[in-house]
Amino acid sequence: MALPHRSRLAFPGMNPYLEDPSIWPEVHTGLIWNMGKALNAQITPKYRAAVEKRVYSDALLIGIPDVAVYQKSAATQPEETAAQQTATATLSQPEQVTLPILSEIRERFIEIREAGTGRVVTVVEILSPANKRPGEGRKQYLAKRQNILNSNAHLVEIDLLRSGEAMPTVGGRDASYQVIVSRTDQRPSAERYAFGLQDPLPCFLLPLDKDAVEPAIDLKQLLDQACEDAALDSAIDYAQAPKPPLSDEDETWMRFLRKLA
Repeated sequence: MALPHRSRLAFPGMNPYLEDPSIWPEVHTGLIWNMGKALNAQITPKYRAAVEKRVYSDALLIGIPDVAVYQKSAATQPEETAAQQTATATLSQPEQVTLPILSEIRERFIEIREAGTGRVVTVVEILSPANKRPGEGRKQYLAKRQNILNSNAHLVEIDLLRSGEAMPTVGGRDASYQVIVSRTDQRPSAERYAFGLQDPLPCFLLPLDKDAVEPAIDLKQLLDQACEDAALDSAIDYAQAPKPPLSDEDETWMRFLRKLA
């Protein structure tokens, strides 16, 4: 029996339907703004969470239909004249290709700054699909990532996307999602929260200066709030398979969730 369109599944952690490329930009924006608001409620007046953005052009495959070539069936195709048959016979047959189109990409991130001086204490990044596929987005992000790791700023990197190539790390177990907390005084070592679809989202401390009280980041609460604010459940058909597809193990688990819904 098909699941009603708006019946939400009870995911303990990440909702894989939010990874859909048509939905993720709203999720990303909501997470960034809600995180900035939640942090400012805890870290002011000594610090301030500022939402920043970077803009660049990247090559995207835009508007590719599922069926690129229309063919008339034998039952509906009209009888061709001799002239048409001759003309058709002399035409070369092309192959179908896709042309990447440059598109402007806007990615938001958070900088925790010291009030008064403007010193950047911590950078919080939530990865987008462009950061995890070959192209300008990944190139620019990796360069920025390295600059942060070479600086006196902490880095918090949140990856809630199963598709694409994960950011480079040495060691650690395979996982669908991860959060990296790189503290300046511990580099090159970093804290890694690795988790899968069936696991709860991590709650972790955001690094600040040594003498500061570190605020807790509750990803589940922030994600749920972002979904509620944008009414994303009304845009998701939970009867359909999520994009990208699940692993066999997660698909079996998903069928179990559907029975409980």
